[in-house]
Amino acid sequence: MLLNKAIIVTGAGRGVGREIALAAAAAGACVVVNDLGVAPDGADAGDSPADDTVRAIRAAGGMAVANNDNVAHWASAQRIVGCAMDTFGRIDGVVNNAGILRDALFHKLDPADFDAVIDVNLRGPFYVSRAAAPHFKTQGSGAYLHMTSTSALIGNMGQANYIAAKLGVVGLSTAISLDMARFGVVSNCIAPFAWTRMVATIPTDTPAQQARVAGLRRMAADRIAPVAVALLSDGAREINGQVFGVRNNEIYLFGKNRPVRTMHDGDGWRAETVLDRAFRAMAPDMPPPVRSGEVFSWNPV
Repeated sequence: MLLNKAIIVTGAGRGVGREIALAAAAAGACVVVNDLGVAPDGADAGDSPADDTVRAIRAAGGMAVANNDNVAHWASAQRIVGCAMDTFGRIDGVVNNAGILRDALFHKLDPADFDAVIDVNLRGPFYVSRAAAPHFKTQGSGAYLHMTSTSALIGNMGQANYIAAKLGVVGLSTAISLDMARFGVVSNCIAPFAWTRMVATIPTDTPAQQARVAGLRRMAADRIAPVAVALLSDGAREINGQVFGVRNNEIYLFGKNRPVRTMHDGDGWRAETVLDRAFRAMAPDMPPPVRSGEVFSWNPV
């Protein structure tokens, strides 16, 4: 399905990224396995998981090269794309999977932790995508796939930095899907449900948190890979600007923000009439803030 294509997968040393890299290689792609080799919070982990993924791909007869550049910097993002061009002579797909977590309730969130998560989880996808864009434009084809999160699409506690970044990724993908469509380029998102090192950092201090983590443990990272490979393939060239969820054997298509209720006042609105008429009429269509786990409340199928 991906024969003769060159695919970059960031954060591909472990978890979802590793499974996507393995599946892409099994589908015939040459893979740039990018991973900085850090802990889930972004600290130096002192190892090279990218090399492990490359060894697994090569052992199965595939083609891959390891890259340890940091997605959070423009110069190193260019080197990631340059690695694909230098090694394989082309680039056909970018999977922006690299990410970190530094969770804290909003009133306790350190600005440095906000910046760190934005750097990796939002600036990283922009930098790598932007570095690939001229190559995609020149060849008249290409596929972007970005990992977002239901924490961003729905909500979660203690993740203001992560939510801001991952919802920003959806906006970035939307912009790319509009700007690059004329060049035969598509851009989509997946919100993956899977047990990974990052997810394992979720606190388990309360019964609700313990139940959530117990449910997440049942979801394998390799279930994300088939959807990713499909979206990177030529068979998905008409799918653009979409957001999918993958949860074990379930695939979701998420809706987009559209008006759900309109109110009009020919004389113009005053604050009093906004409160008395507009907000009161719209109230039944105002969903309260909820956490992702309240929406996806059943066990994964």
